[in-house]
Amino acid sequence: MIAHLTGSVLRRKAGQLVLNVSGVGYLVNVTPEVYQASFTQSEFSLHIAHIIREDAQILFGFLEEEELETFNMLCTVNGVGPKSAMSVLAHLGVAGVSQAVATADDGMFKSVSGVGPKTAKLIVLTLTGKLVTGESSNTSSTGSQQSVVSALVGLGYQEKLARAAVDAVLKKGTDLSESELLKSALSNLSSGRK
Repeated sequence: MIAHLTGSVLRRKAGQLVLNVSGVGYLVNVTPEVYQASFTQSEFSLHIAHIIREDAQILFGFLEEEELETFNMLCTVNGVGPKSAMSVLAHLGVAGVSQAVATADDGMFKSVSGVGPKTAKLIVLTLTGKLVTGESSNTSSTGSQQSVVSALVGLGYQEKLARAAVDAVLKKGTDLSESELLKSALSNLSSGRK
């Protein structure tokens, strides 16, 4: 099994890179983010998901180990194949997937092309309790705070509102994990919208 590759970009086409690793070219499927980065970085170190089928072996590459783990988790959901998992990651990112699962928001998954209502519900049900939105041992509350604000902005809230919601939660109690902070801030924002 191929778990990691480091090499230079030999060729590229939408969603795929050919990495030259010691004279061997590996075709790797990548997210749009990695593809765009290939124009600015001549060498890549990618975490690899190696999918073996009867008729093919397919490689999927990620810059961060967290992305690989989320991809693998998505692939465990009934009805979600590697291509759908890549689409979900490309559309929502790791933080978006974690938020959608943490808040049971299957609508976020339905917004991804190729993911239907049943599959969206299955993703939430299957991954609940399995994904974490941040390191619980994270001692940097400001870093955690900023991550949650960024996540809320990614969900469509204005930064000013997102920051105010996070601050309001922190005033009540600062000893919260990143996922708990996100849930509480989302709850504040949702009740404010009604």
